Amino acid sequence: MLVVNWKVGKDNPVFEDAFLIRKAVFMDEQGFSDEIDSLDETAWHLVIYDNARPIACGRLFFEEEKVAHVGRVAVLPEWRGKHIGALLMKEMEDKAIALGCERIRLGAQCRASGFYQKQGYQSFGEEYLDEGCPHIMMEKPLSLLGDANSIKGEKENERM
Repeated sequence: MLVVNWKVGKDNPVFEDAFLIRKAVFMDEQGFSDEIDSLDETAWHLVIYDNARPIACGRLFFEEEKVAHVGRVAVLPEWRGKHIGALLMKEMEDKAIALGCERIRLGAQCRASGFYQKQGYQSFGEEYLDEGCPHIMMEKPLSLLGDANSIKGEKENERM
């Protein structure tokens, strides 16, 4: 059974699990080195667990009023292609709506932009490099999703 857990900040077990996933995907697999930053202190961190094993993560923070920013979206290799990324993005969008956001943005690795397009995101601006990797900004309006998808509070949420 998959379980979704959210926590704010980095002094908690959810962030520790998120960091393990981020290290495996971004540092070990993709060669990034700057994985922790000051945004982790105040961001919402999401981890999806399969029978208590962390398998995917992401973080959410406010970019500006009513605009959320999603980052550090990662799914362990053995879980890719199983719709875990789509579940993770839906959870991110639901949390952003619950927090009063009207739009959600992210900086996508260009090689992953097709995944985000399938989730309804559209690119804007020019490509840029993050640690030598091409990225593009993407955005999605949340007002189209409405309140039916909202998640209330900071409680653990079971899905599936």
